[in-house]
Amino acid sequence: MRRGLLRVWLVCWLILVWLLLWGTVSVANILSGLAIALIITLLLPLPAVPVQGRFHPLPLLRLIVTVVYYLLVSSAQVAWLALKPGPPPLTAVLRAHVSVKSDLVLALLVNIMNLTPGTIVLEIDQATRTLYVHVLDVGSDTAVQRFYRQTALLERLLVSAFERDADWRPVNGEADRA
Repeated sequence: MRRGLLRVWLVCWLILVWLLLWGTVSVANILSGLAIALIITLLLPLPAVPVQGRFHPLPLLRLIVTVVYYLLVSSAQVAWLALKPGPPPLTAVLRAHVSVKSDLVLALLVNIMNLTPGTIVLEIDQATRTLYVHVLDVGSDTAVQRFYRQTALLERLLVSAFERDADWRPVNGEADRA
């Protein structure tokens, strides 16, 4: 039942994306979107992603608020760096070890970091859960420590929302990371 609902949701989502790409809602666009969505879902299926743990809505809400705050602050900081006179800011690649258990939560963390202005994840060592992140403006120890504090907070919020130890039941290759 759940799997069928997910497939229906995916087909509807792909039709919506198709309509947005064409820019108009018409019967022809809806039917062609349906055809493309069915071709994609039937001929090019994605592998199932093992999802463990439970979803906790209140920590997720706190995560969303924190991410929005970081996006706003980082956008203002990058804008200021672009506008202020003087030499360009010092940049560096920093290494951050994270202890998330699931590949899905690791992907969420990486996407949040990539969306944040001034940071981009360059490499992920999946086995050791180490991220190599290019960070804009690391000219002071305070700026470097701010990056590590933000990364640790995001990790804690993601674990609280998706990977609490009491809810975690590893499957497949995730048992060795638990």
